[in-house]
Amino acid sequence: MVHYAVSSTFAVFLAASLVLAITPGPAVIYLLTRTLSQGRAAGLASIGGVALGNLGNAALASLGLAVVFEVSAYAFMAVKLAGAAYLVFLGIRALRPPRVAGRDAGSMRAPHARLFRDGFLVALLNPKTALFFAAFLPQFIDPSGSPLGQGLLFACIFVSIAACTDTLYVLAAGALGTRIIAFGGARSYGRYVTAGSFIALGIFLACSGSRRG
Repeated sequence: MVHYAVSSTFAVFLAASLVLAITPGPAVIYLLTRTLSQGRAAGLASIGGVALGNLGNAALASLGLAVVFEVSAYAFMAVKLAGAAYLVFLGIRALRPPRVAGRDAGSMRAPHARLFRDGFLVALLNPKTALFFAAFLPQFIDPSGSPLGQGLLFACIFVSIAACTDTLYVLAAGALGTRIIAFGGARSYGRYVTAGSFIALGIFLACSGSRRG
């Protein structure tokens, strides 16, 4: 029974990670902009930086969650529920029309090392990314195990999945080139997918977390 519960939780984590990874967000838009303006190699170089920055944020979030759990199991449950509520908030906020960024942003060519560094700093210094991991990871941590170890494991898996989907986005953008701009209108529908994913995940995890509590 315990093995089944663990397998079920891991399956839900993989499914949720895949859905969230393929849903276009700020990181995907950043990578597409780099690719369309500077080429496929620039996009691939940026992926490495973004992945490393995300991993750093996830590691910090895992460490913080481990500290919270050491304080109190009730405090950890409170963090789980607050995280689920934050996911719902992200979904509601995603319904707002996106702001149009300047067209000349990132249009100048830059060395790959600089692209890697920029991607790393964009991901690492984004407080929204840290808040996301702090909200997402505790939903799948089993209090009977090591919160830090589980958090780091889930973080590595999520970042790996996101790196794979980001690579597919960059390769597609590099292959299609400027023709991908013709599909710009799809972004208006993409935010509904993003909103639905976050809201549904937040509600589901809040309910399942309450039952386990």
